[in-house]
Amino acid sequence: MTSYRGRKAQRALLLGLSGVMAAATLSAVAPGARAADRGRKDAAAGTPRLAWRSCERPGGPVRQECAELPVPLDYRDPAGPWITLAVSRVRSDRPAARRGTLLVIPGGPGGSGISRLAQKGAALQREMAGAYDLVGFDPRGVGGSTKAGCGLDAGDRELVTLRSWPAADGGIEENVARSRRIAEACARNGGALVRSMSTANEVRDIERLRQALGERKLSAWGASYGTYVAAVYAQKYPERTDRWVLDSTDDPNPQRLERGWLANMAQGADDRFPDFAAWAADPARTADGLRLARGADEVRPLVLALAAELDRRPKPSNVPGTPLTGNRLRQAVQSALYGDETAFARLAGLIRAAQDPAATPRLPDDLAGPLPDPDAAVTVATICNDVAWPRDVASYRRAVAADRVRHPLTAGMTANVTPCAFWKDRPADEPVRITDRGPADILMIQNLRDPATPYFGARNMRTALGRRARMVTLDHGGHGVYLANGNACGDRAVTGYLRDGRWPRGDVFCPKEK
Repeated sequence: MTSYRGRKAQRALLLGLSGVMAAATLSAVAPGARAADRGRKDAAAGTPRLAWRSCERPGGPVRQECAELPVPLDYRDPAGPWITLAVSRVRSDRPAARRGTLLVIPGGPGGSGISRLAQKGAALQREMAGAYDLVGFDPRGVGGSTKAGCGLDAGDRELVTLRSWPAADGGIEENVARSRRIAEACARNGGALVRSMSTANEVRDIERLRQALGERKLSAWGASYGTYVAAVYAQKYPERTDRWVLDSTDDPNPQRLERGWLANMAQGADDRFPDFAAWAADPARTADGLRLARGADEVRPLVLALAAELDRRPKPSNVPGTPLTGNRLRQAVQSALYGDETAFARLAGLIRAAQDPAATPRLPDDLAGPLPDPDAAVTVATICNDVAWPRDVASYRRAVAADRVRHPLTAGMTANVTPCAFWKDRPADEPVRITDRGPADILMIQNLRDPATPYFGARNMRTALGRRARMVTLDHGGHGVYLANGNACGDRAVTGYLRDGRWPRGDVFCPKEK
């Protein structure tokens, strides 16, 4: 699930160190070590504090401030080691209008709330008109927060290997070997911090952040995986939620968390691909050389045939030693479906270059190299620490074979084995069942054709929340809705709720806008 473009999108699209180095990571985040020491003292007094400093940057929100939040590495052992989370704030510029704090909860797992606040802060300031202080944070292991890694080889940290794309013939032997290797590396090198990366601890960290901010209640905008974090927080702390927005949501079924989200992406790609096909067959693409076919129904067979050809004969790309393979093309398709027409144009250009014997395909940024080791660690660790995954390799082999027939675009990747099948630690917390217990204060917003968090999964969340929620559905494709795709109906609904408290009488449908 996740979150959105380029290198940042790698983490959102995915689902250690030696012991000495991991320990150094826990203690070497400056000024985090001092903040962690202060946190232990504050914990004794029960008063977490934030020491704000200016961190305004060119192109970022005006008057941006930063701080470090000390949190226990293990909430069951508050006397043990502490870590720090990076926090950022943009204060309301209209104190008379201010009504509280709006927390931006990032996607991922592995997304940065501080980066998202930097990206969306100016637009949020404009929409909220001073109603909130805007706050973002980096979850443990992310961005400016305390980090650790698994010591993974570079080849195991590429998007097309962290995502288990099967071999051309559907075989999963290489996926099994890599998944086992990653799980063993994280068990050997990741340490306590990697073991602590989970939704349950992110929710606990948010509650500690609320206390540090001095707010009786929080409002929040969670996106992608952040919607599940937000829903769990609302379930655990219903009395602490004010105005809550879930943007691009998946199924909260506790029996299929994370694994079900990955599986759902196969149908999500099928739902979204016709939008790209119609765009790529439009005669308007002729002028820029990006029209791929005369009819929309010809685009899917063209892409599948090209991927099969690249399986047999990978084509050298602009990145030495990293050819355009069938699976890299399939992943490029998957990534492009998250976006808008700009992403469609990049994908069509890649397809054209792959077809042209004289051209050198330019790989998208998220396929041009490996993720940093800490980023790969937090992505893998969170989904593996949250729930126990099936361990029977034969069951994955059967699921991949069936999925390749039903969903050729994703070719079995969404049903395949992951490192979680070999994860050494069992989940420390039971999954939370989302219910309608609590105030009616959750507004969901969802695209009909979302490739990452499909509509049918969001409907299941809507059903689980019952009277607590309203849902705004857009006749639109792509991943991410609010302040993302220019749909005035959807933006108006969210802004009206967060800023003005306008609660829809019932669920809302926003028709397609030209």
